[in-house]
Amino acid sequence: MKKLVLALAFFPLLALAQQYPTKPIRMIVPFPAGGPADIFGRGLAQGMTEQLGQTVIIENVGGVGGVLGVDRALKSAPDGYTLGFNSGSTLSIAPFSFAKLPYDVKRDVGLITLVVRVPEVLAVHPSLPVNSLAELIEHARKNPGKVNFGSAGGGSITHLAGELLKSEAKVDLVHVPYKGAAPAVNDLLGGQVQMGIFDVPVLLGHIRSGKLKALAVTSATRAPTLPDVPTTAEGKYPNVTSDNWYGLIVPAATPADVQKRLHAAAVTALQSASLKDQYSRVGGIASPGSPQEFAAFLAAEQTKWSQVVSAIGFKEQTQ
Repeated sequence: MKKLVLALAFFPLLALAQQYPTKPIRMIVPFPAGGPADIFGRGLAQGMTEQLGQTVIIENVGGVGGVLGVDRALKSAPDGYTLGFNSGSTLSIAPFSFAKLPYDVKRDVGLITLVVRVPEVLAVHPSLPVNSLAELIEHARKNPGKVNFGSAGGGSITHLAGELLKSEAKVDLVHVPYKGAAPAVNDLLGGQVQMGIFDVPVLLGHIRSGKLKALAVTSATRAPTLPDVPTTAEGKYPNVTSDNWYGLIVPAATPADVQKRLHAAAVTALQSASLKDQYSRVGGIASPGSPQEFAAFLAAEQTKWSQVVSAIGFKEQTQ
């Protein structure tokens, strides 16, 4: 009889866990469609759809270097039906680079898993008369304030990477912020901006077609998809490193059992051969792990970028 009572008491909890999800899930990608975040987010959404039995729908919410979309995800109902696909900058740079951030990373963010790590590449428009990082630096020194670079937004990794290059090489480059990598790259292709440091996936096709010139990969090692492009370290700027990454997050108050269900679905999707191959074809490395591993990784990234922000004296004003 006692066992029966315990079983009956446990049944509603089990049923509740098994019920989720009962409707489509929204995944907010904090950048416009067509950019690297969108590419990786859609791949994950498709994989999680297969695992959860409910459609995971992408919603692109660009602006403020990704902060706007992340804020919307974190302020949504904590019921597991709104997920955030964060870029590295929104959790590891924004807390230090923004004068006022609309969310608190420690208090408001439920970490599900690191999703993908992505090398970045410095590329220039063909009209710029340079063919190497050394030539770019020399040209910028001879033309102070006349070379501009686009970014995915103020305070983003794509922005701070440019600021880091300015600081290390002691050159005057003009920053032009956009509401995401996709519009910035469009203007780079059109020559409205002359250079940029972006995730490999969003530039790879344009580099291979000759529409852009790749000068350096801002990683410790060369990118497998761009084996002939030297690293910034090879170009004598070892401190100019800016690997990007993306993660899956939810509002911190999301029930633990729902977070576990989402984690299992995301990790299974990311461990599948099809998604790993999809990511690697555009230069991404699928990187699933536990929430605890995600937290440790994030802490290391915050330490790194807080030092960079402090060293260059950057502070993004509230937008």
